[in-house]
Amino acid sequence: MRGTMKKILIVEDEDNLRKLYQQELSENQYDVVAVPDGQQALETLRKKEINLVVLDIKLDTENGLDLLREMMNENRNLKVVINTAYPAYKFDFSTWCADAYLIKSSDFSELKNTISNLLAE
Repeated sequence: MRGTMKKILIVEDEDNLRKLYQQELSENQYDVVAVPDGQQALETLRKKEINLVVLDIKLDTENGLDLLREMMNENRNLKVVINTAYPAYKFDFSTWCADAYLIKSSDFSELKNTISNLLAE
């Protein structure tokens, strides 16, 4: 791989999924930070240079769409992939500032391909 490893932030409240995403993406030579909530996500974004965020919409303590707005207010160039179990949110205007909208699946190929394509831009 050329250059430094790309840094990905995963925001997922479900422990098992968060760990699984972290493992899968780390195997693809990404530097992965995984957090369970919006507060930790914002703290991480302020402390580290993150290239891309994988964001769940329904989080235990907050709405992922509100978090998306906060993240974009702080860094308009941040690449964001919404990864959710709820297809209906795709038509919510507030999701349109994300670079991609994916439905959670046990097959990680779509997520991996989307991340790879966005980070290649």
